[in-house]
Amino acid sequence: MVSVATYDVRGIGVVRSQLHDLDAAPRQGDEGAPEAELVFDEAVGPALQGIEAGSVVVLLTWLHRADRNTLETRPRNDPTRPMTGVFATRSPDRPNPIGLHTVTVVDAGPGTLRVAGLEAIDGTPIIDVKIALGSPDTR
Repeated sequence: MVSVATYDVRGIGVVRSQLHDLDAAPRQGDEGAPEAELVFDEAVGPALQGIEAGSVVVLLTWLHRADRNTLETRPRNDPTRPMTGVFATRSPDRPNPIGLHTVTVVDAGPGTLRVAGLEAIDGTPIIDVKIALGSPDTR
């Protein structure tokens, strides 16, 4: 038996998007996702320093509407595909529903980022932001 620890993760912001319906949202950001605004808690505002329009970032979200009991799925909900373990897919339904999104910053303001290519729905909690590896901004 493996000893499993518990970790405390807190939201640092929220996604504001015109996407409200999971079924209508694109499966991936490059499949027609609209621009979205990331609104951050003012306590973490200084952490955004250095992120500007054109930056490519990796956004980590908490997929708050996910089913945490799902262990297998058909990729892209395609009934012709075989059942596959969720760790071998990009399914939002998984034991720890952490969303991973590579997005481009369109505009940066105090406590906010406007991004392109985000398929997360409105109200999705943000748990972290990292500059993308290989980006000219990598530090």
